[in-house]
Amino acid sequence: MAKRALITGITGQDGSYLAEHLLSEGYEVWGLVRGQANPRVSRLRRLLGDVRLVRGDLLDQGSLISAVERVRPDEVYNLGAISFVPMSWEQAELTAEVTGMGVLRMLEAIRVISGAGSIRFYQASSSEMFGQVRETPQTEITPFHPRSPYGVAKAYGHFLTQNYRESYGMFAVSGILFNHESPRRGAEFVTRKVTLGVARIKLGLAGELRLGNLEARRDWGFAGDYVRAMHLMLTADKPEDYVIGTGRTQSVRELIEAAFTAAGLTWQDYVVVDQALHRPAEVDLLCADPKKARAQLGWEPTVPFEDLIAMMVESDLRLLSDGGDPDQDSSWP
Repeated sequence: MAKRALITGITGQDGSYLAEHLLSEGYEVWGLVRGQANPRVSRLRRLLGDVRLVRGDLLDQGSLISAVERVRPDEVYNLGAISFVPMSWEQAELTAEVTGMGVLRMLEAIRVISGAGSIRFYQASSSEMFGQVRETPQTEITPFHPRSPYGVAKAYGHFLTQNYRESYGMFAVSGILFNHESPRRGAEFVTRKVTLGVARIKLGLAGELRLGNLEARRDWGFAGDYVRAMHLMLTADKPEDYVIGTGRTQSVRELIEAAFTAAGLTWQDYVVVDQALHRPAEVDLLCADPKKARAQLGWEPTVPFEDLIAMMVESDLRLLSDGGDPDQDSSWP
């Protein structure tokens, strides 16, 4: 019998790539959705017709218990979150409820249905937990100092996953994933904001691109690589947490340069720095040390940074040339 996986946040970038990967591995894949009216649900069905859906909400404990009881998964991947960091200052309470307390509710649902039984749990932790970093690069034991309500909520979920593993003997793991991007990235994130901006300028649809801090440095990789790491964590012999990243950093300025170069443009002619776009508390540098994942999981990233950005620019040029609207989530390839 095929293994069965339940994915929260399945309509997002990571959820779609993870569903594709698990389907290719012969899994029966279920996605948790709050309702069928969400346009992302119809988009998901077009992309992945074999995915089954079950109703549930990370804000509603009872719905999660019902969903886990109905699906009876072998593996649960908790990717659902309020994941756009700037929004977490504007909706701090909602971020805490979904991104933080949602982890507790899902862990409780698994414990109620199976105790310390056969359901394996993956929590999507984040490099934003490191925040004002104590050391570089960051490892699984680097202390956290989150600099946003999002990072704080992710740290809560991370420690809670460890606590349920140690308290109840659950196979529960956290993947501390550094920034990972793709053509499916939401239009509000800086990588996609840049590649869409470049595509609009190249096609004559815009004359400038306004951005905030150009000096912040991130460890950027391809989302399709990172979902493989999630699966490897849940199929390992024992539950452990892992840092997932490339071990290389680029600044936002280097991101801009790569994107404009891919389109045959000079970025200095179009980019405007806008102080209003700076975060209240900035995270200056995030860089992964993925040695543990490489040694124990055999995981390696496969898409270099420059190729990733070129892929995104090319995808956005096709999207806008075809009249697509990225703000309406119609842009998935």
